Amino acid sequence: MSWGTELWDQFDNLEKHTQWGIDILEKYIKFVKERTEIELSYAKQLRNLSKKYQPKKNSKEEEEYKYTSCKAFISTLNETNDYAGQHEVISENMTSHIIGDLARYIQELKQERKSNFHDGRKAQQHIETCWKQLESSKRRFERDCKEADRAQQYFEKMDADINVTKADVEKARQQAQIRHQMAEDSKADYSSILQKFNHEQHEYYHTHIPNIFQKIQEMEERRIVKIGESMKTYAEVDRQVIPIIGKCLDGIVKAAESIDEKNDSQLVIEAYKSGFEPPGDIEFEDYTQPMKRTVSDNSLSNSRGEGKLELKFGGKSKGKLWPFIKKNKLSLKLGATPEDFSNLPPEQRRKKLQQKVDELNKEIQKEMDQRDAITKMKDVYLKNPQMGDPASLDHKLAEVSQNIEKLRLETQKFEAWLAEVEGRLPARSEQARRQSGLYDSQNPPTVNNCAQDRESSPDGSYTEEQSQESEVKVLATDFDDEFDDEEPLPAIGTCKALYTFEGQNEGTISVVEGETLYVIEEDKGDGWTRIRRNEDEEGYVPTSYVEVYLDKNAKGAKTYI
Repeated sequence: MSWGTELWDQFDNLEKHTQWGIDILEKYIKFVKERTEIELSYAKQLRNLSKKYQPKKNSKEEEEYKYTSCKAFISTLNETNDYAGQHEVISENMTSHIIGDLARYIQELKQERKSNFHDGRKAQQHIETCWKQLESSKRRFERDCKEADRAQQYFEKMDADINVTKADVEKARQQAQIRHQMAEDSKADYSSILQKFNHEQHEYYHTHIPNIFQKIQEMEERRIVKIGESMKTYAEVDRQVIPIIGKCLDGIVKAAESIDEKNDSQLVIEAYKSGFEPPGDIEFEDYTQPMKRTVSDNSLSNSRGEGKLELKFGGKSKGKLWPFIKKNKLSLKLGATPEDFSNLPPEQRRKKLQQKVDELNKEIQKEMDQRDAITKMKDVYLKNPQMGDPASLDHKLAEVSQNIEKLRLETQKFEAWLAEVEGRLPARSEQARRQSGLYDSQNPPTVNNCAQDRESSPDGSYTEEQSQESEVKVLATDFDDEFDDEEPLPAIGTCKALYTFEGQNEGTISVVEGETLYVIEEDKGDGWTRIRRNEDEEGYVPTSYVEVYLDKNAKGAKTYI
């Protein structure tokens, strides 16, 4: 089955059919392109949806997401975001593996088709030229034969006429012979051209056209195979992301299974527990005995009186509170929140105070880290005056020290209120105590919770242990020990500059990309590494700008596993 033998006379139809095949391929490319746009749009909408329902940072909504059901919802949003990413992968793979590949192939296909049909038209033009030559020789032969017949008839007429001279007859005879010779020549030429045309026609229909049409057939079959392979790729691109999409869905199921209704109920208790004791029984008041009415210590009127007394004297009443009495009406009406959170129930007040103490401790630790860094830099300036003026850091150091002192005083104030609340609350469970002390176990040892350093005196007051002075002394001693040696620090390794760094600030050093230098002090966690170029040039560069090679045998070098 060959187009060259079966469709030898369908040149124009084959040309139309192959163009239709290219149009189908371009239509498929357009279809895949629109699919990729839909995938990208869908992924974008999913990402926006996930972002829309994410809790806002530092908001009340974020605090509500401590419940397991809300955490599961957050996991669902995150998995939905990952799910959107897989649709982006589908779009990218279809663009590169299908659209890009077919776009290149269709250009090659058009070029090949153009070349094949150009050869076909060239063969057609050649056979048409041969046909025209044959027709021309045939008409010439026909014309010469007719001229020869007329010349012969004229000669015969002149020869039969007795009135014509012999010279005229001879002239007519010669003219008839010439015409006959011309007819014979045209006959021979026509016969030769006819044989040549038959040969060319045979070559055209049995060699040239079959070969050209065979190439066109192979081209068309390759196009069909190519579009089939692209359709398989179309399905495979989707199938490749199915396992990852399945993991996203499994993550949502796992998050849903992690929901613990009992834990959420316990969190509600911790969030809203007031710490009040339920009111006791109301005793019977006998009105049959005038002037001798007995008022119970646990009566409603007594509870109200005690509630007013507690508000007046800072909550030190020994009586029990009625839980439904509205306290601090003035504060609530004005919208003001007392600094000691005295408008809250005891348990909620304790949590707020503990949270405030934890925040202050974090701020103290942050300021102390900043003070340590400034002290370290000042010591470097003292040893190497060419790197900077030590006096320029005194103002900043004093400012940081004042901030630390203010924060410590603030912490002591809130810890005193916290101790007062904890002293009035009933004994809590061990689990609750661990939760309240959780931050203390995570906090660095340089900042101590003052509430743990207090000792209760017999009258209920608290004494503060003087641990801050010793802490400052220890820090000062550490710095003294670190910088007692005035000799240049030994090299503990080498480093190679990955990028060019312009050291414009005091204490820094400029390096050029590819330059090799000595490392004399590692990064202490502040993002800077101390290096040396020669005996007189040393300073700090960003750790991310160099690649460090430490000498394991060098003094002060750390070993990383």
